[in-house]
Amino acid sequence: MDRRDFLRFSALVPFAVGVSGLARAASAWAERRLLVLVELKGGNDGLNTVVPYADPRYAELRPRLAIPRDQVLRISEQAGLHPSLAALHPAWEAGQLAVVQGVGYPDPNLSHFRSIEIWDTASRSNEYLDEGWLARAFERSPCPASYAADGVVVGTGGMGPLAGRSVRSIALASPEQFVRNARLARPEPARAGRNAALAHILRVENEVLASAERLHAGRAFATQFPQGPFGYAAGTAAQLAANPAGIAVVRLSLGSFDTHANQQGVHANLLRQLGEGLASLRSALVEIGRWDSTLVATYAEFGRRPRENDSGGTDHGTASAHFVLGGAVRGGLYGAPPALDRLDGNGNPPHAVDFRAYYATVLERWWNIDSRDVLGGRFRPLELVKT
Repeated sequence: MDRRDFLRFSALVPFAVGVSGLARAASAWAERRLLVLVELKGGNDGLNTVVPYADPRYAELRPRLAIPRDQVLRISEQAGLHPSLAALHPAWEAGQLAVVQGVGYPDPNLSHFRSIEIWDTASRSNEYLDEGWLARAFERSPCPASYAADGVVVGTGGMGPLAGRSVRSIALASPEQFVRNARLARPEPARAGRNAALAHILRVENEVLASAERLHAGRAFATQFPQGPFGYAAGTAAQLAANPAGIAVVRLSLGSFDTHANQQGVHANLLRQLGEGLASLRSALVEIGRWDSTLVATYAEFGRRPRENDSGGTDHGTASAHFVLGGAVRGGLYGAPPALDRLDGNGNPPHAVDFRAYYATVLERWWNIDSRDVLGGRFRPLELVKT
């Protein structure tokens, strides 16, 4: 990457530090509490992820796709995990995995683009917001200036919930790559002169460089990370967690879960990558003493329809199941099982947990940030984080 390309990249990444609002999360920031968000791109099939094996309607709706009862990893008398998630089962047994069922929102939108925009901005389905929900949170309760960055997005796909004018957010493939690229943008203040636009670019360069040089990536782990893009991303997240300067959010992604056809094998492989990647991240965080100060949470734009289609897949649905992991997590089942006896006119079940309550759990229970202004109302957090 040459200097011109790097400047074009850095101009896309907002780095102005937010100064508005009262810092309400000093104790959480002092503990360097980290959030790792994992986007399941394309809309994960929650019904075959957390399987309602005891509900006879499940097998009726999915004569080909239903996970056989004797293969399910049971976590209750009614529900179990897909067998490809075996690597996550030890976290469940340790009481460090919360399974939140029925996460969705009123008047759901089934467009990929619009629904992920709703999730990223925490808007109502008929509301359009410019900033991500995390960007708004950090405007009100800024992360410490000493942090290497407010948020780091590993991989491609935009800044998502971190998109905003007042957030120090970085997009990178790996910490090593970002540091190498940043060093191509050494500041040259003398070039600015009286050119205000150039002076602004140079200030951005300085802030990019300052953050990059605090992203140390030299930690050697005994943990072995899985081969493949998501395993590599999990390893990058572990390196970022080990960074002594501090980072508030790391976002990873895995996909595509848009399984309209031939779902069985594709979905099993994706869930295996998810389970093994998160299990390796857990192991690495335990290794460096960061498991208790890290919260890992999955999200996606929507779930899949309960009834399988004629192509051996599932179409865009509504409510889905999500995972929250961490040493401070109170493991168990939250929300409600999918109401397969109450499908709407499109064949989708009602949601049990508003996704903004899911976010309120992160803001209030994890970071001690008042969620009302961020989320545009009061949403009761889930009691899945130990206090």
